[in-house]
Amino acid sequence: MTVETKLALTEQDVRSYSAKVNEADWMADFRADALAKVEQLPLPKPDKTKIDKWNFTEFPVHAAEDEVYHTLADLPEEAKALIDEAQQKNIYIQHNNTPAFVSLSEDLQAKGVILTDIFTASREHGELVKKYYMTDGVKVDEHKLTALHAALVNGGVFVYVPKNVVVEEPLQVLFLHDKEEVSLFNHVLVVAEANSSVTYVENYLSTVEEGKGIVNIVSEVFAGDNAKVIYGAVDVLAKGMTTYVNRRGVAGRTSRIEWALGLMNDGDTISENITHLIGDGSSSDMKTVVVGRGEQRQNFTSEIVHWGLDTDAFILKHGVMKEASSSIFNGIGRIAKGATRSNAVQESRILMLSEKARGDANPILLIDEDDVTAGHAASVGRVDPLQLFYLMSRGISQKEAERLVIHGFLAPVVSKLPIESVKKQLTEVIERKVR
Repeated sequence: MTVETKLALTEQDVRSYSAKVNEADWMADFRADALAKVEQLPLPKPDKTKIDKWNFTEFPVHAAEDEVYHTLADLPEEAKALIDEAQQKNIYIQHNNTPAFVSLSEDLQAKGVILTDIFTASREHGELVKKYYMTDGVKVDEHKLTALHAALVNGGVFVYVPKNVVVEEPLQVLFLHDKEEVSLFNHVLVVAEANSSVTYVENYLSTVEEGKGIVNIVSEVFAGDNAKVIYGAVDVLAKGMTTYVNRRGVAGRTSRIEWALGLMNDGDTISENITHLIGDGSSSDMKTVVVGRGEQRQNFTSEIVHWGLDTDAFILKHGVMKEASSSIFNGIGRIAKGATRSNAVQESRILMLSEKARGDANPILLIDEDDVTAGHAASVGRVDPLQLFYLMSRGISQKEAERLVIHGFLAPVVSKLPIESVKKQLTEVIERKVR
C-alpha cells in the first residue's frame, strides 16, 4: 500500500534548483528520476510505530539563502560554543541551506583529502561522487522518503580520504538551523579508501525553539579495505520538525566503522542506523544516547548486517523518556548465510521518568549461519525509588536526585563515546533536557 503524496514541487522546480546551486549536470536528471518515484513508493515501516499520519512532505520552502561566514568569529555564540576557534583547522559550516564556511589544512589538501559541500563535490569531483552517491549505500527506491530525499537534497557535505592517508585530527561539520521555515534535506557522503582513517564529527543545531520545516537526512559512509571511520554526531533539532534520518555504513575487508550518536531532537523522529559488514574481518560499533520529552514520538533502529567471515558487531543504546514522550528501540543483529565465525552483540536500556512516558526495547537476532556467536540484553523500567530515597535522605532535592540518576544511567554510553568534543556537547545537551 502506498500513501498518496501531494508535493508542491514539480520536475521543473527540482531541475531549476539543480541549476541554481550549480551542481553537476547529471544531478538534475537524478533528481527528476527520483521525484517521479515518490508517489509510487510506500513509506518505510519502522517496527511498532505507525507513521502514515506523520508529516514528511509538507513544508513552507524548499531552500533558503542565508549569510556566509568569513571567519569563525562571525558565528553566533551558540555555534561558537561547539568549536575550538584556535585549534579547529578542518571544518565545514552550513547555514540553513547555504554553504557558509569551509577550512581544510594545507597539509590535508596536499595529501588529497577533500572536505566540501555536496554541490561543489558533484561538480569538481563528479566521478567520485557518482560512484558512491545513493548506489551501494542508501538506494533511491528503498521507500518514499529516500526517493524524496534524492529529489530534494538542499545541502550536505562530501568527505574523501585517499588510500594510506591517516587524518589525525577530527573533521568537524556544523549544520546550523536558525530560521523556523527552513527544511533540511542534507546528504552526507564520507569515503575512506584502503588503509586510511578519519574521524568525522557533525553537529545539528537549532537555535529556534520551534520549526515549521521538516528534516530528511541521509548519510553514507564507505570504509575501504583496512580503513577506519569514526562517525560522531549530536542532533539537536527544534520542536515541531518531523525528522527522518538514515545513517548507513558499508565496511570492506578488515575495516571498521564506529558510530557515536547523541540523538537529542525535540520533534518526532525516525532514525535508521545500519551498517553492512561486507568484507571478511570487518567490524562495527554503534553507541547511541537518546533523551525524549514532551509528547515526542520516536523510533530508533540500529542494525548491523554480517556478510563477511569473522565479522564483529556491538550495539549499545541507552534512552531516557520524560513526561509523555515515547520511544521504540529496535536493535537488529543479522548474520547472513556464509558469514562464519561472526559475532553479534547488543544492549538496549530505556528509563522512564513519569507514568505517561513509554519505552520499548525490541532486540532481534536474525541468524542464517551455524558457526557464530550472538547475544542481546534489553530492559525497560522506571526510576528506582530506593535510589531516589537514598539520595534525598542525604538532603538532595527530588529534582536533583532524578538528575543524578539520569546522568548515572546514561554514563555507561556517554563515557564510551570515542570523541571528546561529542562527549562534551552531549553532556551539556543532556543537562539541559533533564532539568
